[in-house]
Amino acid sequence: MDTNPNRAPKRPDGGVVTRFAPSPTGYMHVGNLRTALYTWLTARHAGGTFILRIEDTDQGRKVEGAVDVIYKTLTETGLTWDEGPDKPGDFGPYVQSERMGIFKGYAEQLVKEGKAYYCFCTEERLEQMRQAQVAAGQAVGSYDRHCRNLSQEEIDENLRNGVPYVIRQKMPLEGKTGFDDLIYGRIEVENCELEDQVLLKSDGMPTYNFANVVDDHLMGITHVLRGNEYLSSTPKYNLLYEAFGWDKPTYIHCPPVMKDAHQKLSKRNGDASFEDLVAKGYLSDAVLNYLLLLGWSPEGEQEIFSLDEMVAAWDPARISKSPAIFDPLKLRHINFEYIKALSPEAFAEKAKAVIGEELLAEIENADLLCKNLQPRTEVLGEIPDQLGFIREVPDYDNELYCNKKMKTDPATALEALKILLPVLESVTDWSPETIFAACAEKAAVLEKKNGWLLYPLGIALAGTRSTPGGGTDLAVILGREKTLERVKKAIEKLS
Repeated sequence: MDTNPNRAPKRPDGGVVTRFAPSPTGYMHVGNLRTALYTWLTARHAGGTFILRIEDTDQGRKVEGAVDVIYKTLTETGLTWDEGPDKPGDFGPYVQSERMGIFKGYAEQLVKEGKAYYCFCTEERLEQMRQAQVAAGQAVGSYDRHCRNLSQEEIDENLRNGVPYVIRQKMPLEGKTGFDDLIYGRIEVENCELEDQVLLKSDGMPTYNFANVVDDHLMGITHVLRGNEYLSSTPKYNLLYEAFGWDKPTYIHCPPVMKDAHQKLSKRNGDASFEDLVAKGYLSDAVLNYLLLLGWSPEGEQEIFSLDEMVAAWDPARISKSPAIFDPLKLRHINFEYIKALSPEAFAEKAKAVIGEELLAEIENADLLCKNLQPRTEVLGEIPDQLGFIREVPDYDNELYCNKKMKTDPATALEALKILLPVLESVTDWSPETIFAACAEKAAVLEKKNGWLLYPLGIALAGTRSTPGGGTDLAVILGREKTLERVKKAIEKLS
């Protein structure tokens, strides 16, 4: 029990304390990850403390392995936590189901102080109440406060007889309750519109709102960041803080992440989670960078931010009030920038993992292939789509050899490839530089542009205009034997 209930527990360093409190329901939604990022940035920018708390009281929705997904996602994106289930501090446990012994005492405290009460209404009575509300044309579902003013004798008798109960908070019947949000400003509601909310359910489990407030107080949380769907619940949170005499946190409510103007992102609708995006070939740093800008705008024109730059630039007041529309094209653009910024070695490692051992075995020079792929790749998972020619040349129309700039057509391509074949056969040092030099020398003798020879070579080797590299690079990527074989087949096709 809190020995000093009038203020949040003091931490040795004081300052800003935030928490990310996900439910382990199977995957990390991009909206959840954005909340984690904004919460982490708020703590880090202020040199404060970032806590990871697992809210698993809804056991029916808990998914096996989901906690590991949370750990993995935060670790991959660099959102390290100072305290959490695997980093014990002085304010744990950090898994809500391990804190069950805490909440009953606080609910009972409010009952003793006359700020909450035992409600013995059965489900049958509550259903009758709802039906009466429907018949009277009233708002359905709001509790009618039937047990709010039971006599002490009635309460004691029910308790002695083991009648099941919930504990409800006594909401004020008049006036207004308000709060100040950093994004949405001052928000107030009429107290008469607030239901006497349940704090403790009949099975002894706390409700989400109650557990949230108690845990945030006991962990010394100073800033609460969450989705704006909680705006309507926040007056209830504040009435709990006031009932206990606790300091209230600073509230920062974020707009939702939308699929379009009408639909929120949803796994049920096939929208991507963070894991899905990484599996498709988006870099985790790029996804995080995109989520930073999904509802937040920096002061200048900068779009690409390292994690340290995010911390330096962060100002939660620049979060937008408007819903953020998930833009796949913008994500692709940012991912492309991150891919271009990779070192050749780092890109090659990622690209080879996507290409796979089986196809790599058919590539003569994978490093050269990766060098050509890097400036052409927006999403790693799309690399295999560029490599269909490795195993075999697709069936193509001879009109593909037409190129006005190179002044080529099927007839000139046939001529060029017949000239090119003995040139290639004479090359012993099978490198891009040597092959290009031999082709350029022959083009000069013919008084032709290099492309007159090399453009047909690229078509002959890949059967498409879109390739990771020009003709000489393709020759090295495929190897000498496969190159000569394909040039001969192209001559036959054009003949």
